[in-house]
Amino acid sequence: MQGHRGARTSYDATFTAHPEEVARLRRVVRLRLTAWGHDDLVDAAQLCVSELVSNIVTHVGTGTPGSLVLSEHAGRLRIEVHDPDTRALPTLVDAEVDAEGGRGMALVDAMADRWGVRVYEDHKVTWCEFVVEGTSEPTAPDGEPSVERADALLDVYVTLKPPAYSYDRESGRVRRRVEEESVIDMVTDLLHRLRAHGGDVERVLDCAQSRLEGVRRPWSP
Repeated sequence: MQGHRGARTSYDATFTAHPEEVARLRRVVRLRLTAWGHDDLVDAAQLCVSELVSNIVTHVGTGTPGSLVLSEHAGRLRIEVHDPDTRALPTLVDAEVDAEGGRGMALVDAMADRWGVRVYEDHKVTWCEFVVEGTSEPTAPDGEPSVERADALLDVYVTLKPPAYSYDRESGRVRRRVEEESVIDMVTDLLHRLRAHGGDVERVLDCAQSRLEGVRRPWSP
């Protein structure tokens, strides 16, 4: 376990996925958040960490190496859980009240302000964020709110429809392939919905392309 500070306040802890590790990581969360002055977020953050780590134990396997990263930056407290399995993606399901499983991410969704999954070449990161009391919503790092909105949409979409892909260690193209396929699937689903409700798909595509290229064309319904 090693803490570090940089441009943001952060702390990371490595772990091996076992049920008994959950209690230790909950203690880590309490100590860190109390030290940072976020006592009001301790209970919710502990619950989210419990669910995210338990997901690794259940769906990836006992003994899987992982890491927990806590950070505070730009008015947000962020929790990340890293593990090496790029295929077992957590999903948000509508579990029955008396179901034994399937409610973990629903609890995270209810407790956190937002959450998502990032897939990289050799690992994935499941994360959730809380807005720190007294702060406002930040804009995207590059100053483009549209980029932040798109990131949020993709994070949600990948939990609803995990992309199909094969892991290619040599090319290192997994992350780009996942992002591109997710964008294609999401756009396709939106266009299917538009067409089903009588919308003009060709006109929408033409306007979207124009806006992407920086040319604002007037919208005429």
